[in-house]
This record gives sequence, structure tokens and C-alpha cells, in this order.
Amino acid sequence: MPSTLQNLFIVVALLAVTTVLVLGLWNMMKGGSPNRSQSLMRLRVLLQAVAILFVMIVIWMLGR
Repeated sequence: MPSTLQNLFIVVALLAVTTVLVLGLWNMMKGGSPNRSQSLMRLRVLLQAVAILFVMIVIWMLGR
């Protein structure tokens, strides 16, 4: 996998995490549904895990 593609995947993963975090915070700030905020924060945790896993795989591949 080319380095540029790896970088693109990392950026997309981080943008996804950031977007879901901002949506969750926005929902809480405007007094939206607590269930929606909870769902967004759970999705954020899942996306963070995927992003961290992907970054670790890229680092491992670069070290080989």
C-alpha cells in the first residue's frame, strides 16, 4: 500500500472521529436527546479504536 494511501486513510479516520465528537458535543450543548448524545459518543469510541488500530498497523508496516 503506497504511503500516500496510508496517510489518506489516517486523515479520513481522524476526520470521522472529530466529526462524530463535534456532533455529539453539539447535541449536548443544544439540549438534544441524551440517547442521541450517548449513541454518538459510543460511535466516537468505536471510530477511535479503528483509527488507533489503523495507525498501529501503518506504523508496524513502516517498520518492516
